[in-house]
Amino acid sequence: METDLADSLEIMKYLLTALAVGLLVGVERGWSNREEQEGERVAGIRTFSLIALLGGLSAILSKEIGEWFIGVTFFGLVILVIVGHILETRESGDLGMTTKVSILITFILATWAAMGFQVYALVTTVIVVTLLSLKPTLHQWLSNLKVEEIYAGVKLLIISVIFLPFLPNQGFGPYEALNPYWIWWMVVLICGISFTGYFSIKYIGNRWGTLLTAISGGLASSTAVTISLAEFTRQYKTEKLFMGGVMVASSIMFVRVLIEVSIVNSDLLGLVWIPITLMFFSVLGSGYWLWRSSGKKNQNPEIELKNPFQIKTALQFGFLLALILLLSEAMKDWFGDSGIYMLSAVSGLMDVDAITLSLSRMAKDSISETVAVMGIVLASAVNTLVKGFIFSFIAGLQRSLILIGLLTLSVIPGLAVAFFMLFT
Repeated sequence: METDLADSLEIMKYLLTALAVGLLVGVERGWSNREEQEGERVAGIRTFSLIALLGGLSAILSKEIGEWFIGVTFFGLVILVIVGHILETRESGDLGMTTKVSILITFILATWAAMGFQVYALVTTVIVVTLLSLKPTLHQWLSNLKVEEIYAGVKLLIISVIFLPFLPNQGFGPYEALNPYWIWWMVVLICGISFTGYFSIKYIGNRWGTLLTAISGGLASSTAVTISLAEFTRQYKTEKLFMGGVMVASSIMFVRVLIEVSIVNSDLLGLVWIPITLMFFSVLGSGYWLWRSSGKKNQNPEIELKNPFQIKTALQFGFLLALILLLSEAMKDWFGDSGIYMLSAVSGLMDVDAITLSLSRMAKDSISETVAVMGIVLASAVNTLVKGFIFSFIAGLQRSLILIGLLTLSVIPGLAVAFFMLFT
């Protein structure tokens, strides 16, 4: 008896989840077509709810009848939708397919939910409803697209989807330091962040778009953000705005360091969080000050955007990255892995994540916590300072002196605190 009750409750849960899928899509479709008269709508909240229940019932019955039952039911629904679309097209001349496709998607999602994947089905339903409700915004964005922007998007897809997967993911050359896949991935990442920055600035505005690009891009690679914003600075002469973006993106790197340490060796957090957090707030505060001051008169002109696909700058960085990779391996070979501090400083020239993970793991058995923490802090500080010199390499040294000075002042307190904590 208890088993029968449990099975009944399980079936009701599946059907209610399937119904929720139909209600969500039906509410959006009903609201979107609210101006149409009753009987003229292709489908509203009731129709979508019934279609979702049809999908849920098909999934439940298929467990007894066979999975072929779902296919037959879906095929029948497809025929019904096609016939309805043909009749509507003949009568009104409307070729719109959005509601018809939504009907089929609703059936599939409801079936998926009734098969036990409720969370995935509901999350996908929310995405579908969001896309449906964004019709005016998406159409406005499309109408504002330029031909060169579409071509730039195609080029980005070519270098990422076509080129990247076929590159060998292994080391070549001296010390096997050159990994074509990883180097080209950085090139793709830089182009992608430039793309994000371009459209963020275009649709949100140069100040808020830059801030959004800095935060989101910093989660992936603050160095890539630096390259992209330096290129914007070189073209558009708005130093403070983009330098502020570089510092905000650089501050996100410290958050990544703390997360990585907590995952690999949480015992180090007690020592590393104070200097890392101090540098985080110093860099973030300086970046916010630059970003705010860029809003003053004559310091924040409107940007005339040109090309979102900065492949030349990305390739230059790819070459620089390959050179640093070679130098890093050479330094390790000449001075040995025992030179942890030198290794940390050299590694910080190109990447802080790898050295952070390595030292956190080594601190469990082969090196002391003091050495590991100082190495992580040193790599983080060097990586932060490098952003200023990369920026000056692209935008010009004279225009980058403020950034270099602020970055230097921001990391000194963290280094000093770490040295005091660990060696006194």
